[in-house]
Amino acid sequence: MANLHKSIFEKFSDWATKFTGSPHAFIGATAIVVIWAVSGPVFNYSETWQLVINTGTTIITFLMVFLIQKAQNKDSKAIQIKLNELIAANDKASNRIVDIEDLTEKELDQLHCYYEKLADFAEEDDDIHSSHSIDAAHRNQDSKHASFRKKHEEWLRSQEKESN
Repeated sequence: MANLHKSIFEKFSDWATKFTGSPHAFIGATAIVVIWAVSGPVFNYSETWQLVINTGTTIITFLMVFLIQKAQNKDSKAIQIKLNELIAANDKASNRIVDIEDLTEKELDQLHCYYEKLADFAEEDDDIHSSHSIDAAHRNQDSKHASFRKKHEEWLRSQEKESN
């Protein structure tokens, strides 16, 4: 896709994110700390000397928090879109899961519990290669339950016949 519509901030944040995660940035930061430490005796380890590094690192850290959050938001959105595409393209996947990132924490916890049940269903299956959507897993479980109920009822009838 074209980068024609990127704002100046977005271009800067993309560049800064790539740069700050590079070996060059780490080497530069290390060099600054080494130069600051070596300059200690020259400035008699004064309060001003300490204030320089403290202030500098505080300001950089403060700005980096916002830059990292911006990059994280963008990456998260891109991943969600890719996952939504995979869900939408897969016939066996439940479309109910598309855009669930907008749900509340409580709703996500409920879905998490449901997927834990799905994992329990999968553990009960003999075929480790089978996979289910939530709907398919529910139908599969209902079918298993109906089969169990039918067998149980047959067993109860056989017990009744034996006791008569």
